[in-house]
Parts: sequence; structure tokens; C-alpha cells
Amino acid sequence: MTDTDTDTDADAYTGPDVLPDGLEERLGAVRQLADAVLFEGYVLYPYRASAAKNRLRWQFGVLVPPGGDASDQVHQRTECLMEPRDGARLAVELRFLRARRRTVQKATGDGGHETVAELELSDRTLVAWDEGLEERIRLLVPVSDLARDGGVAHAFRLPARYEEETVEDSGARVGRLLLAREAVAGVIRLRTTEIPGPCRTVRLTAVVENTGSVNTRTAESPGTAESPGGATGGARREAALPHSLVSAHLLLALDRGSFLSMTDPPQWAGAAAAQCRNEHTWPVLAGEPGRDQVVLSSPIILEDHPRIAPESPGALYDATEIDEILALRTAALTDREKREARGTDDRAGAVIDLADSMPPEVLERLHGAVRALREVTGDPGAPPDRTGGDPYGTDRPWWDPGADRDVDPARDRVLIAGHRVGAGSRVVLGPGRRRTDAQDLFLHGRTALVEAVLRDVDGSVHLAVTVEGDPGADLWREQGRFRYFQPDEVTPVEES
Repeated sequence: MTDTDTDTDADAYTGPDVLPDGLEERLGAVRQLADAVLFEGYVLYPYRASAAKNRLRWQFGVLVPPGGDASDQVHQRTECLMEPRDGARLAVELRFLRARRRTVQKATGDGGHETVAELELSDRTLVAWDEGLEERIRLLVPVSDLARDGGVAHAFRLPARYEEETVEDSGARVGRLLLAREAVAGVIRLRTTEIPGPCRTVRLTAVVENTGSVNTRTAESPGTAESPGGATGGARREAALPHSLVSAHLLLALDRGSFLSMTDPPQWAGAAAAQCRNEHTWPVLAGEPGRDQVVLSSPIILEDHPRIAPESPGALYDATEIDEILALRTAALTDREKREARGTDDRAGAVIDLADSMPPEVLERLHGAVRALREVTGDPGAPPDRTGGDPYGTDRPWWDPGADRDVDPARDRVLIAGHRVGAGSRVVLGPGRRRTDAQDLFLHGRTALVEAVLRDVDGSVHLAVTVEGDPGADLWREQGRFRYFQPDEVTPVEES
């Protein structure tokens, strides 16, 4: 357990690692899923610190100190509905990663050390890197206490810590690692509000806020030459990250009572669910379908009762790839690339070992799985109707983008509110709530630059955009990674 400073009017339960009355079992059942959220995008293929994708890290749930960096948030706000029974207690578990900054030093002949970009060992190449250490802040609070004026506030502070680790190779001391964790501080605020209705229902509000500050010594660091988005923005974020709550998310569990789905609430609770305000996170029911005692509030949008695919052989930390493709690509890395990956992070090294040792039957299992079946009408063997019909009966336009010279994403335009919008146009984003995720909803009202106009095989039009002010925009553009919105989700900006 982490030492914490408690500031609360309630008798908050913060000590033992094991929660009472089956709450530990309920939380443990969803912890594998929560780990996937915690380490989402932690290190991306090809798993090397030098790879472009790993130069702008920590993309999800980063809570920075006030004034730390404008591209990240200071707080998360979760609101959901629950039906507690008399005497119910609420278990709260805040989970996040804490950056530990690693400096690599090589031993010199005079018994001293000098900082180096990399240190070659027989089995790996050590490089500078920010490791992510898991932290947990746990509470157990009577639900009745949350209805008091102001609710319950629990403040915590994790002190700075500096360590030195000797590096040996073939029995000889060849260098050392300097490991620095900066102080991190925050607060969890909890309160409930009664909701009129046929059942005893309350709205739970849980706010997680970073209340720390940036170390002056760290803030003056020049950052890295690879930091995208300009030296000032990159250095500011580099300085804030050691004091940040990274991949922050909440697990909430009731020992007596249940939560209501925020995605598909019962009809009588629809209006109350719509009034709940969630900022930079989204709560879903977790655990097996039919169970409603646990909620995972995540910065990554999920559906109710999400689960890890049973075919997945282990954590790959890169959900933007298909497991089979990622495993094959990882196994095909050169020995030099694998050495750097192993020296980048222990988790990256575990991925390399997993790919190298994966038996054929496990790899074959990744090739595909049927989750559901649907009835297909028409003749599947009929040739495609290139006039716009569809042999499967969906009346879907048939289109081959490679053969259609009339389609050019870089030059095509689409008419929106009387303006012809295409690559180079500036728009204001207004994501549709029913067909987007939380990451896009956070961008409501932001301006963006249209990079391309794309059309899919269903005839729908999509705008590929980069968000203005995003320090990683140039990196995303270079990699061809964009955000996508439909024409009715944007408003053209009239240039003066």
C-alpha cells in the first residue's frame, strides 16, 4: 500500500490491501480488464524507445498538476447512478501509473560515471526511458456519509524517491541506472445526490484531481530533441509527466446494492442518466454480464461488461494492432532491434520473449474467431453488380477505390453549410454522441485542420483531421494517423 495523507470527514478505510465482505473478489474479477486500460499504449510496436511512436507517450488519462500542460487535464469527473441498500459501503480504487525517469550512466576507468545515450550489454541495450510504476489509492466509505454537505474528500501525497541501481554484465560492473520518482499529490472527492424515482436511486459523483506542482529543477529541464510540438510545449509536458497521474481510472464497487448502466439505463432512469456529467472518463458496468455491483470508469470508451479476448496470448500494450499481425511483426524484428526493446522496458522485453516463444497452435488461434452469425440473403456466389446494386441484398454501392480515378482524398471536397470543405480547410468539431467515443467527445468545440476527404464502400463520407494545438499533430500526420468525423459533426470556419 502507498502511504497517504487523509483529509476526510468520514471514517475512510485506507489501510489493508484486502477489502472485506467480498469486495476484493468483485474488484479482482475485473482487474485484468483494468490492467489493459492501465497499460494501453504503454509502449508501442516496435517496442523501442527510439521508435517515432514511442516519443510522444502517455496518451490516455493523464492528469497533470495545475498549469502543467494545456494538452492534458487536471481532473477527471465520473457521475453514475446507483441503488444502494441500507448500510451499503462503497469501495473506491484509484489506479494510475507513476513515471520513474531512468538515466543511464557508464562506468569510467577512474571509478566514476558518465551519462550516455545507451549502454551495450551482452543481452540488451539500455537506454534512457520513463518507466511506469503502478500506484493504487483505496478507500472504503459508508454510502450514507457521501450525502453529507460536501461529501467526502481524501487527499493523498506520494513523496519523491531517488534510487541507484548497479548494472553488471558477465559479472563485471559496467555502469549504473539513476531512477527518479518525483512527488505526486491529488485528491478524491465523493458525494451523492438523491434522484426522484420508483426506487431509491442516487447519483454518485467521483472527482479525481491532481493537486501537485512541478519541481522547478525538472521544469527547467530542456526535454528531449525528439519532443514533438515545439521545444516549449514538449519540454513543459516532459517536466509535468513525473508529477502526473498517468492512465488514471477508477474502480467502484458496492457491497450492498447495484449500479445502473449509463450506456443503456432503464427507461425510468433515462432522464437522470442523461443529466450525469462525465469529464475525461466514462463509467461502464464491469464483470460478468448480469452482474452490476462494479463500475470501471475509464478514459478509454468501453461498452458494458467488456472483456479481454480469450484468444489473446498476453499483453501486447498496443491495441491499435491485430494480435496476429503484431506477433508476427515482433518476431521478425532484427536481433539489434530486439536488444534495444529489451533494454527499453521489462514489459517490452516480455513482448519480445512472448513473440519468440509462441507455439504454432497459439499463433493459429489468433487468426480469427467468430463472435456472432447473421443471416445472409441473396446468392453469395453472384458476381458483384458494379452499377450500384449488391448481390447480398443490402443495396450497398460497390466501389473499388484503387480503380476509381474520380476519387482523390487529397483534392475531394464536400459541401457543408454552404462551404466546400476539403484538405486544408479549418473546422470546429462537434462529435455526435451516438456514434463516437469519449476521446472524440473531449474535443467538442476544438478547431481542427482537414487532412483528407474519405469515402467508404457504404457511400459514407468521413473527414480525416488533426486537432489544432495538439503537440503531436506533426507526428500523427507523418504516420498517417488521424481522427475521423462525419460532415454533420463539423462546422466550417469562415476565414477572414
